[in-house]
Amino acid sequence: MTHTTDPRPLYREALTWTTGLIDNVREDQLTASTPCADFDVRTLLGHLVATVERARVIGEGGDPRSIPIVVADIRDDGYADAYRSAADRMWPVWADDSSLDATVTAPWGTVPGRAAIWGYINETLVHGWDLAVATGQPSETRPELAEAVLGVARQAIPADPRGGPVPFADVVDPFPTAGPTERLANWSGRKSI
Repeated sequence: MTHTTDPRPLYREALTWTTGLIDNVREDQLTASTPCADFDVRTLLGHLVATVERARVIGEGGDPRSIPIVVADIRDDGYADAYRSAADRMWPVWADDSSLDATVTAPWGTVPGRAAIWGYINETLVHGWDLAVATGQPSETRPELAEAVLGVARQAIPADPRGGPVPFADVVDPFPTAGPTERLANWSGRKSI
């Protein structure tokens, strides 16, 4: 799937879903913990903005490590606008179909552009799930979107080993009632808080 599918429509859908979640974060929730142990809600929001900025830099042929892991200079009421602005700057970079097969440098190595986008769809949905769980919002995106990304994630992110150069916690066994977005988060080592 990663070699033949154009992931841009799925990335757009993932960004739209996550933007909706960001829109509904209340200021009193910014210090709440999240299933991502490294981030509270405020830090997670800054990281989400950084992921879109990194996707842009990758598409431009730059080094994603030039963007911090967390964008920290955002007002508490400005995360949704910052996220939308980052996406607006990112999309033109990936508009040309040839960008999907161009070799780019992602944080995890040199890959075709489409593989980098798949990685950022995964990150968007997993961190969207983190945000939804932390803020009490519905945590499932469209099932077909999450299932498609889960299929790619199972191929691209090995179940073993985890930790060190593979920056994911151990796979979490999903609850029997888990939807596909939660199962995707579980594959990335997340469990509800």
